Amino acid sequence: MKYNKSHDAGGEFNGDGSPQKGGGDVPLTPSIHLDIMEHHGGGCGGGLGNGGGGSASFFEPWREQTPGSGSGHGSSGRGGWREPPEKRLTLFALRLAVLEKAASGLGKLDFVWATVVLLGGFASSLNITDFWCVTVILVGEGARVFSRSHELEWQHHATQTSTAGGALRSSSRFFRHVMHAIADPAAAVGGGGGVDDEARARAVMFQRQVVAFMKRRAWHAPDVSLLPYTGWVFVSRKIGRLLNMLQVLSAFACVALSLMRLWKHDFGGDGNMRPALLLFYTLALVEASLFLLEKAYWTWKVSIRKLLHQVSAECELGEYGLVALTRFFYDAYSRCIAGSIFDGIKMDLVSFAEELILSDFLDEQIIGVCILQKFATSEHSAGDTLRKVGTTPRSIERLVEMLNWKRDDEKVVRQCAAEVVSKLAGKRQNALRVSGIPGAIESIMSLLSSNTPVSATHPQNMPGAVAEHEEASPAGRGYDHLPFNLLGLTILKKLARDHDNCGKIGNARGLLAKIIGFTQESPGLLRNPYASDSQVRVVKRALQLVKMLVSTTGSTGLALRKDVAEDVFTVSNLRDILQYGHQHRELQKLATDVLTALAMDEHGKKAVAATGGVVKELLSIFVSAEERELGGEAGEALAMLALESEAGCAAILKRADVLDQLVSALQDDGDARRLNATRVLRSLCAYSGERHGERLRAVTKALPAVLSATMAARDKILEVSVGLTTEICGFIDGEQFAAELRGAGVEERAYVQRLAWILGENKRPEIKVPRMRRFVVQQIIWLMNCSRGDVYVGLLREVGMERLLESIADTTSELECYHVFSGSVGISKHRESFSGIVDSALELIAGSGGGGARAEE
Repeated sequence: MKYNKSHDAGGEFNGDGSPQKGGGDVPLTPSIHLDIMEHHGGGCGGGLGNGGGGSASFFEPWREQTPGSGSGHGSSGRGGWREPPEKRLTLFALRLAVLEKAASGLGKLDFVWATVVLLGGFASSLNITDFWCVTVILVGEGARVFSRSHELEWQHHATQTSTAGGALRSSSRFFRHVMHAIADPAAAVGGGGGVDDEARARAVMFQRQVVAFMKRRAWHAPDVSLLPYTGWVFVSRKIGRLLNMLQVLSAFACVALSLMRLWKHDFGGDGNMRPALLLFYTLALVEASLFLLEKAYWTWKVSIRKLLHQVSAECELGEYGLVALTRFFYDAYSRCIAGSIFDGIKMDLVSFAEELILSDFLDEQIIGVCILQKFATSEHSAGDTLRKVGTTPRSIERLVEMLNWKRDDEKVVRQCAAEVVSKLAGKRQNALRVSGIPGAIESIMSLLSSNTPVSATHPQNMPGAVAEHEEASPAGRGYDHLPFNLLGLTILKKLARDHDNCGKIGNARGLLAKIIGFTQESPGLLRNPYASDSQVRVVKRALQLVKMLVSTTGSTGLALRKDVAEDVFTVSNLRDILQYGHQHRELQKLATDVLTALAMDEHGKKAVAATGGVVKELLSIFVSAEERELGGEAGEALAMLALESEAGCAAILKRADVLDQLVSALQDDGDARRLNATRVLRSLCAYSGERHGERLRAVTKALPAVLSATMAARDKILEVSVGLTTEICGFIDGEQFAAELRGAGVEERAYVQRLAWILGENKRPEIKVPRMRRFVVQQIIWLMNCSRGDVYVGLLREVGMERLLESIADTTSELECYHVFSGSVGISKHRESFSGIVDSALELIAGSGGGGARAEE
């Protein structure tokens, strides 16, 4: 596994601008880090802009994001690479294995030499001293060499959540005390350090809690009593330590006896017996010295240099780092001893964690998933960790399965698994793998269980009262669903970047209702300055997810918008956010964007128009001078609501001064405000029906501003200005129009030339202004049909309009046949095809001109 100093988060960040962290220094509650990427185009949720100049909106199409541009974690270049900290442990295990295998090899050679040569050939010639020395050394070293694998097995069992690396620390208490005394005499006399004691206490607390979980359904291996009626004496954890101590004592005895005999050198005997004894004692001394050197090296690195603590700090594993790294080290060391010495260095913590989460034991699952959670949220290792986990189907399936685990003792596993899945879903390919697992959406849905609603005025939401409430109320000690709600919504939001996943979310039974339920908050909570930040975050995530779903393209989006609009709580929840969420502007913006998307379809228009107060709030936000930030979104929602909807227009016209406010907005400096005011006015003129005809005549006073914009503006403002001009002209005749042109300081010839220039600049349909040519041709038809039609026909012929119209007739496209777009899919088709409008214009300009009524869509 590689670690990177920095990784490309692919645009992922917390939607609130700061990461959310779980609180507390509780061993079994890792911190929560949620990185959210705001969706801008692509996938299924893009294209929902603010309606201002330059940003995409539903009134112009947008292209799908290419597969290669999906966001997510990636690895930085080789320049940011660093060695994984756990490689220090595997290297340490390799060196220990070299010493161990060298000592074991010499021990076997010494054993064979003694049994075959000394005891087999010179047994009768040995003096009593050498006989007993050889026998003691042979028994001790033979037992140590041939039982080493079993001793390691016992110690390995002891590391399975035994006392915070106790097996390692108990490897040689004598060596540990000696090394401590040499390195720090004062500490050896005065006791241990406070910081290390605190870290050790936290690790012990974590382990004891894990062991408590395990004891509920199965025996905990280190605490199993092997013989009846022996109590703690024959507990497996203590047997491992006992075997280790016996091996150390055996090695010391071997060194002492070998040195004593080599020093005295009184072997006696004749012939080959003397060199045979000399070789035996030398081999025994070297073998025992290597073993003691191994133990000394072990103690120096683990107890004095605190290797496990250092690696744990570098890996940022927190309180459970010692537990996890102890298990990891013993696995690596056992592999080096049992097989090739190089087997252990092939291990890494991510693969180790993947093996643990596939275990059937909760303690191993906790350790494994906590390692993955830390690495997946770490700046240094996230990219490589997610790539490795994401390409292991069994690991992804187990992580998704863990989302369904709801027992209290599985809370940590579930939370960490949810965080890892959230990170995995941030990368496109991994998101597809997650959603492709059968039942994955349902597993994620299980995270959306709700807490019992709490009033915003409840004492727990007041400063300084949270701790007291938690102590007094049983709910404070219960299963807190809020972090899981946030994680579940985050995972779904990341999955919803893919179009197919949006369909899966919509098809999951009851899921949409759950998501919409999270958009509901009481007015008291929205207005409460002491409201829980987590509760506001949940509402925000739910709104972001709903926005992405209702912005989905194609038939999937059509079905999702219909389903969301049919939920009786959707629009009323959004209305409450608009009414009471003034302290949460981002929530209001998201609510407005959702209303805009819903108003794309007839079902949504009816739901919004029929819910009291929604249009009123949108108008208040749009016309308010203090609401500049949200004015663009509110204006686009109103424009979408009024488009081809008599009911929507009627809801807007209920406000007495709405026309005056919209007309005055045409003089505004902000492009977004002017743009949406023009769109709303055009829709009101076109779709309000005869009932409001007389009242809408007041819109004619906007004509000077609209004509000025036609002569000077560009792009979207120019497009909607020409379109509004055509609609206003429906209330006046040619003479009045000429008078308005003179009042605006525009000559008729200049105006016709401007129209010709616009068509000349837009020889082909433009994505940014798909209705530009349609509106211009409609205005040209009106000019030729009005009371001064003969005059305008002559002017149009002079500027070469016939040739321009012929060129346009050859370049018409489906792009110009729709009012709004969902991605590249057109929605709400114009009543008359653009090619038919162009043909009508050509017929008029080729004839005598003049006439009566203008062409209608």
